[in-house]
Amino acid sequence: MRGAVLHGPRDIRLEERGEPKIALPTDAIIRISATCVCGSDLWPYRDTPPLTQPRPMGHEYCGIVEEVGSAVRSAKRGQFVVGSFFASDNTCPNCTYGYQSSCQHKEFVGDAQAPWLRVPLADGTLVTTSEVPSAELVPSLLTTSDVFGTGWFAADAANVKPGATVVVVGDGAVGLLAVLSARQMSAARIFAMSRHEARQKLAREFGATDIVSERGDEGVARIMDLTSGIGADSVLECVGTPQSMRQAISSTRKGGYVSYVGMPHGIELKGEELFYTHVHLHGGPAPVRRYLPNLIKLVLSGKVNPGRVFDLTLPLDQVAEGYRAMDERRAIKTLLLP
Repeated sequence: MRGAVLHGPRDIRLEERGEPKIALPTDAIIRISATCVCGSDLWPYRDTPPLTQPRPMGHEYCGIVEEVGSAVRSAKRGQFVVGSFFASDNTCPNCTYGYQSSCQHKEFVGDAQAPWLRVPLADGTLVTTSEVPSAELVPSLLTTSDVFGTGWFAADAANVKPGATVVVVGDGAVGLLAVLSARQMSAARIFAMSRHEARQKLAREFGATDIVSERGDEGVARIMDLTSGIGADSVLECVGTPQSMRQAISSTRKGGYVSYVGMPHGIELKGEELFYTHVHLHGGPAPVRRYLPNLIKLVLSGKVNPGRVFDLTLPLDQVAEGYRAMDERRAIKTLLLP
């Protein structure tokens, strides 16, 4: 089969890779219905950190089960499934506490930009739907595999409650779906920090009540002005840079909550400064598996349409253009169809 492989800075190629096979009794093989380019894929694409060897790409996926190992009980051939980017057994203590992305037996699923995919620990990783969904629902179901699940974790980890004042730092797909998640959790006021007109528009349609275009200290000052000098109850950091993290913490009220779900690069926090903020910090790789059943239900019920973050759809053989478009901010998120 032909799958996406990153060879170096901005050098993504579709090339021959071996078809996946059942390696363990707990494996499943799925035929990919849709995959996509994630914002976190852009870090290695931009050579951060530098690659030491070619790397298969892709960790968001949904599709049809084609084959299962002898120990798999929860999925059968022909069923439509969605899975997390971390395979988990969903039974270890960390999983039981709801942190499947820190499963004691976790495996990263990182080669999904391809027609076929081997999913380890299938019983703990994959969630089935009652029937094969329509093609129109597939993009939204795909988002539950990571980007919607990560946005939901951002809102959950920041303790978004009904009536809360929320700030979302970052207007990529995760940030936009963090806005949608905060709205689903009944936040009263949601500030989306964005300078991009198309993203601002989608943020409002997802539930943002205010748009703040300033960044850094100016962005913090604007949030403080709009909250009467108090700051937000919950701030969702969806970027992963030192500036975005400082902005998030400084925009939070005393005793408020900051979640951080953007892949961190170069972030260092000074304990003395953090000590006097009284801010709660909670984040990390989203435990998507915890939320998958609920998010799939939300999509299938028609209550949400997170697939709208895909503003570019390409066949898999144009994967290089999909990366370029996101790298150059010509696209929010690229959907890839094998």
